[in-house]
Amino acid sequence: MQERHGVDRETFENEILPANRPVVLRGLLNDWPAVQACRQSPAGAANYLKRFDTGSTLNAYVGPPEINGRFFYADDFQRFNFDSKEVSLSLALDTIVSLAEASPPPAIALQAIDLPSLMPGFPVANVLPLVGSDVTPRIWISSPSIVAPHFDTYYNIACIVSGRRRFTVFPPDQVSNLYIGPLLTTPGGPPISVVDLRNPDLDRFPRFAQALESAQQATLEPGDAIYIPVLWWHGVESLEPLNVLVNYWWNDAESLNRDPMLAMIHAMALISGLDPVERDGWRALFDHFVFQRHGEPGAHLPPDLRDVMGKLSPADRDQVVALLAKRI
Repeated sequence: MQERHGVDRETFENEILPANRPVVLRGLLNDWPAVQACRQSPAGAANYLKRFDTGSTLNAYVGPPEINGRFFYADDFQRFNFDSKEVSLSLALDTIVSLAEASPPPAIALQAIDLPSLMPGFPVANVLPLVGSDVTPRIWISSPSIVAPHFDTYYNIACIVSGRRRFTVFPPDQVSNLYIGPLLTTPGGPPISVVDLRNPDLDRFPRFAQALESAQQATLEPGDAIYIPVLWWHGVESLEPLNVLVNYWWNDAESLNRDPMLAMIHAMALISGLDPVERDGWRALFDHFVFQRHGEPGAHLPPDLRDVMGKLSPADRDQVVALLAKRI
């Protein structure tokens, strides 16, 4: 995986973003007070974070030692192998630190917690220079664990504050080799690969070997960050007794009522069961109108007649989505 040092915002926006490739940003956060405090020890990291605790409760994933940190489905895929509990930040941190000597310890994870709401002083003291202040940071705290390969519909900068994390990243076109689980019921929101990244069963999932040939991997230390473009698959292993990550998601093209994932699921429900010949016809239509393989599909029409084939304003898009929702 490509690595860069000393990246500033201008370099990030003009060189890294347009390349649409994952990049490790070494030492980007070395000046963060959080990184400096958390490098001392797991207890030091916990003490630093607890200074910002407002007493709010939050949702924690808790799994027994036998899952070995893998938050996943149960064997029958009808439920998950972990439970959820409401805890305070301080209790979660103290529990993770106290269980560090267990072998293996229970799995505990706080995922995608809104930092300004939970710990409003933290983002004030620790600022990411590559994005605007309108991008909301989120914090992830865990014992040793693994998150299955998944993708986000947002651009992502993930920042290592405490512990080490190993990222394994796959390009979007590897989806057919990753063996994706159910789309509507997932452990954490996005669809995931059902292959165990640490011990892949290539007899059961033979195409995963091809995915590994395209994979990029890097281990990040405190102070490092990684940029992951939208729709790139990534699995994440948390390797230390206490692991703390802060990430920043953004996508100017996405809003709550404009989610391309919903469009895909809707298309699957209506089209995937059709006769193969009819599916081929719809594939041609999607290639032409949606993916625009041959250029803008309404280019031959006057601009005021192109409707959804033209470039829509955000207000126009919202109106179209509202119309579709009403008809559905």
